[in-house]
Amino acid sequence: MDRAAFLLLVAALAAGCSSRPRVVVGSKNFTEQVLLGEIVAGHIERRLGIEVDRRLNLGGTLLAHEALKSGSIDLYPEYTGTALTAVLKQAVVKDPGAALERVREGYRQWRLEWLAPLGFNNSFAMVVLAGSARPQGLRTLSDAARRPDPWRLGAGYEFAQRPDGLNGLVRTYGLRLKGEPVAMDLGLLYPALQARNIEMAAANATDGMLARPEFLVLEDDRRYFPPYQCAIVVRRDTLDRHPGLQAALEELSGRISDFEMRRLNAAVDVEHRPLPEVAREFLNAWK
Repeated sequence: MDRAAFLLLVAALAAGCSSRPRVVVGSKNFTEQVLLGEIVAGHIERRLGIEVDRRLNLGGTLLAHEALKSGSIDLYPEYTGTALTAVLKQAVVKDPGAALERVREGYRQWRLEWLAPLGFNNSFAMVVLAGSARPQGLRTLSDAARRPDPWRLGAGYEFAQRPDGLNGLVRTYGLRLKGEPVAMDLGLLYPALQARNIEMAAANATDGMLARPEFLVLEDDRRYFPPYQCAIVVRRDTLDRHPGLQAALEELSGRISDFEMRRLNAAVDVEHRPLPEVAREFLNAWK
């Protein structure tokens, strides 16, 4: 058993020893996920007045999913595209409604429920420097494919292997690349663009750095990338155990647009504000 799994087990046993009703909120290990976990936890505390344990920054998709299945956490935010391909191992579905229904059906084998989406779609975003793209008239990925010179692409480590990643993108648009993509941590993509070590980055649509005007997202005009709607996934037995929890969580559905999620991420990653403060400010704004 690795250290992360051991800590989850210890926390679950400790929670089981308490007689007080509580909900355990988890998240994966990047800014957006931790922010959402904090928002959800704060909202439950305000609406229901019950104790909430935060197990944020757990790790990647599979660790968070296993924690949810095992009962170490009660809920966490997940993305339809990730659930469909990485967890259920099913083919990409381009229609957002169909993708949501597919993951809802698939997750019921574990008695896990997908609530209505929060309102934003964190799909891939192909990002370039605005100062270079606009003089060339580059607005869409089709425009980028027509550029005479091949592109130096930077991407996260998984992009080349994903079923909705590099190979399909190149086929769909006829995009020409200069050599193999430069693989790097996602947080290094924007500095690499600024330093002109790469010319295009395979980033995410709600990245906080996209709030800065020097970056431009090229429109996916052929709708290659599938939907990555974010929604809360929660254990069925948790909903049964806490009357009112589902209604409280559904108050968050549709509340966070692409623009708003990008703004929240920027407050943490660009403005370097404390994450709990940003979450509280969001909740205060619509109460």
